[in-house]
Amino acid sequence: MSDDNVYDGLLFDDARWAFGTDFEDPLAGVDTTVPDGADPRALAAYCLMLGDDALVLSQRIAEWCGNAPDLEEDIALANIALDLLGQARLLLARAAAADPGVVPELPESSPVPAEDALAFFREAEGFKNVRLAEVPCGDFAEIIVRILLFATWRLALFERLTRSRDAVLAAVAAKGIKELAYHRDFTGRWFVTLAGGTAESRRRLVTALDGLMPLWPELFATHAIEKAAAASGFGVDPAEVVQETDAVLDQVFAVAGTPRPDAARPTRMRGRTGRDGSHTEALSRLLAEMQVVARAHPRGRW
Repeated sequence: MSDDNVYDGLLFDDARWAFGTDFEDPLAGVDTTVPDGADPRALAAYCLMLGDDALVLSQRIAEWCGNAPDLEEDIALANIALDLLGQARLLLARAAAADPGVVPELPESSPVPAEDALAFFREAEGFKNVRLAEVPCGDFAEIIVRILLFATWRLALFERLTRSRDAVLAAVAAKGIKELAYHRDFTGRWFVTLAGGTAESRRRLVTALDGLMPLWPELFATHAIEKAAAASGFGVDPAEVVQETDAVLDQVFAVAGTPRPDAARPTRMRGRTGRDGSHTEALSRLLAEMQVVARAHPRGRW
């Protein structure tokens, strides 16, 4: 290594620096046995859905780093993004453990862990996230409304997932409900603050609601995989949490004095939703930015 350039030491063996190889297995110490009677492919597909929701939204929230109204909110949003990223890592690792066939093929000797391969080497149509997670970021009111909607819905799911027959999903849910409760309460307080602030803050909040509520019904449109997961006892049918999540939102809207926009039926693209791999152009743009380094250095090492 040259004394003139402290970075020379990073550039060795074909500059293989992109990925870490010394991380512990995220599922170390957890029973990864597929529950009796459960279809491993259905379990993997279900974990991909929940993992992709968290991964994509965490990437969107991360776009707020350095851009929030003040330092406290900047740190809070960064922590929310990190919480979701942690959930995504565990869920994608669980998907790979349940069905290794879901992991994209990589060049021989690539050190990329399975969860990273799923994050960085799938095309947009391979992602199964709801479209609420992927739409481009708007202003501060928009990200507050989006996290509030997502966290309220996901918290209700995770509370039920703590009783999952799958040990990994139950463990992820048990940790996740504490994180999601904070996400919901943080954005709920900001929702009320913006609604009761200036005329401009209220206008922006209402505009964000009008733009995001059309995506709300998709969260409760039961996919065949979700139905199978619920029937096998390792997943939750999202239709079961409609009343619970609506009740929470109605409380927030009532305190904020904000009328609730009407939400139409789930918006479908060619008869398909995000769970089917049908997405907006925004997801392709997000993935192009998120995956560019990994794809340029598929054999990369730290």
